[in-house]
Amino acid sequence: MSGVRVLVGTRKGAFILTSDAARTQWTVNGPHFPGWEMYHLKGSPVDPNRIYASQSSGWFGQLIQRSDDGGATWTAVGNELRYDGDAGTHMWYDGTPHPWEFTRVWHLEPSRTDRDVVYAGVEDAALFKSVDGGMTWTELAGLRRHGSGAEWQPGAGGMCLHTIVLDPADERRIYVAISAAGAFRSTDGGETWTAINKGLRSGEIPDQDSEVGHCVHRIDMHPSNPQRLYMQKHWDVMRSDDGGDQWYEVSGNLPTDFGFPIQVHAHEPETVYVVPIASDAHHFPPDGKLRVYRSRTGGNTWEPLTNGLPQQDCYVNVLREAMAVDTLDSCGVYFGTTGGQVYVSRDSGDHWDAIVHDLPPVLSVEVQTLP
Repeated sequence: MSGVRVLVGTRKGAFILTSDAARTQWTVNGPHFPGWEMYHLKGSPVDPNRIYASQSSGWFGQLIQRSDDGGATWTAVGNELRYDGDAGTHMWYDGTPHPWEFTRVWHLEPSRTDRDVVYAGVEDAALFKSVDGGMTWTELAGLRRHGSGAEWQPGAGGMCLHTIVLDPADERRIYVAISAAGAFRSTDGGETWTAINKGLRSGEIPDQDSEVGHCVHRIDMHPSNPQRLYMQKHWDVMRSDDGGDQWYEVSGNLPTDFGFPIQVHAHEPETVYVVPIASDAHHFPPDGKLRVYRSRTGGNTWEPLTNGLPQQDCYVNVLREAMAVDTLDSCGVYFGTTGGQVYVSRDSGDHWDAIVHDLPPVLSVEVQTLP
């Protein structure tokens, strides 16, 4: 492998950070689309030079950009994301019906096998698919028409479909997470969906066994064991060993089980990372100490990773899309903060260095391991 490319979306543009396999010297390129909120950038596993980006503005709306040369140049592709048929209503914050309204694209997930296939998770929550490199989009409306859809209600950040996980063994098996509806699974390419929230407990909803209403922040899996899922929820770190049929808590000895990202090590299916923050009201690290926590046992037992991270007077947050890993032999772990720092660990979290210090608030971090 020759190196890595880190794709960083921020509140005020996108940045591309590149290095060789040593990951000690970095080139920072950007900002691309300065002044725009870049909710997510992600490259195609089939063609690393193809990168998709979600560009959003309260003034100018939503654009999806595509690069076919590794981010050197960009072209706006199809931006007509229309709900299929009569969109109907969902529940608003106050419990009253509210019409489905498209706001922005939160997440872009390229296919692992076809460079022209890409999925988009949007707010208000829906899943779209393109088979022509993002030029045209079709809603996979079976998700929104799930029998519980009219009961979905937004979380504090809106009713966003922010996580899309494709089973590497069968891309017809798709997992999504929606704030604040929960997690859902399709086994037929998105035609039909099953709510997979059994075992989740959320004090914010009256019925603890409710099929939906759980605020899931992030889901991840390891390619070698796609039945094993990890979840960071609005309170609680969770694990499922059966593809989401049943969840159980693995928060263990974490100082707090509230957080946003969760990420699995590239080579070790039992090694998982989270970044605890103080609470749902206080989005900063406990005691002002920025600590990534690692479990090497699939949860329950966690160790703080602090070497190279600020351990006093640090009050940044790490958002749900802002952590990623590379696939080099010594797995690199990356995360970005709302303070504009992007950190890298070249040794699975044992030591950390800042790649950059002063970007705008970081919304997303993705990593491409380049041939």
